Amino acid sequence: MLKKSWIIFMRDFKVNLRDFLALYLLLIPLLFAFGINLLAPSINDTTINLGMIAGENPDQVAYFSQYAKVDVFSNQEDLDARIQRRDDFFGIVAESGEYYVLKQGNENEGVVDYAKVLLTFYEQDVQIEDTNAEIFDLGRTVPPMKKLLVNAGILFISVLGGMMITFNIVEEKVDRTIRAINLTPISRRGFIAGKSFMGVFFSLYGTIALIFITGFGYVNWLQLLTVVLLASIISILVGFFQGVRNDDVINAAANLKLLFLPLFGAIAGAELLSDKWQILLYWIPFYWAYKGNDAVLTQTASWPQIGLYAGIILAISAVVYFLLASKIREGLE
Repeated sequence: MLKKSWIIFMRDFKVNLRDFLALYLLLIPLLFAFGINLLAPSINDTTINLGMIAGENPDQVAYFSQYAKVDVFSNQEDLDARIQRRDDFFGIVAESGEYYVLKQGNENEGVVDYAKVLLTFYEQDVQIEDTNAEIFDLGRTVPPMKKLLVNAGILFISVLGGMMITFNIVEEKVDRTIRAINLTPISRRGFIAGKSFMGVFFSLYGTIALIFITGFGYVNWLQLLTVVLLASIISILVGFFQGVRNDDVINAAANLKLLFLPLFGAIAGAELLSDKWQILLYWIPFYWAYKGNDAVLTQTASWPQIGLYAGIILAISAVVYFLLASKIREGLE
């Protein structure tokens, strides 16, 4: 049965490579990962942006680069044009042997003061070694915003895996080949397994690509993939249900998007609600998957903890299965 199921998976994979919409879904994890890298700041990133003129004072550029993001411009006109943009950006220029901070006039005063202090420290040759301040990291080694986006991306990819299954089943119905499965040597379970492989493959491929591109490749992969695979069960079930109940890809995709409501609701609740109110989210499997992924990404997860979350997700998935199994069976007949 496994060999026949694999043949069905390879057939779906080849079809998806020729279909624009399915191919676009395959690219979404990569686009999402690169978008996170562009938008999410590092935990040590600074919000101070300074501009200087090339060749004016290389030592000063090196000094400021320790505490701010420094851009070097070829001439005064280019620097002035950059300062005139709407964000907080300052220029450091020399005039008659003295340095000045150039600003547009609508910048945040606290940021302006920071730029002035940096210039003063440079003039007085103040170094990091001269301070008696202590730095506390509060246990944060992963940028919170980046971790949140990566976690949400993993769950988002699991839903897209269910959408891939929906597209493949609707394509079978359009080609009038889905009923022919009853005349082939493969069993219905084998057919379902073969169709499910595409959703599992997409979840694994998307998660691995997202994790490596965003720089979280050091996580415990066994723990992470355990949570990912279990979280995909709901998406696979709903993907089958929508596939057999719809004859149009657009309608099926629109109905499957309803999964995004509990998904993003679980994320928002986990981040914004106090512990006593999070009991309202316990029925959502994505809530437990989000908590499991969060623990794995911060490297604080333990196997008993992952086992608890996995058990809850399996229990909820079993309930969903009993609710949808008869409908899926009818659609395949």
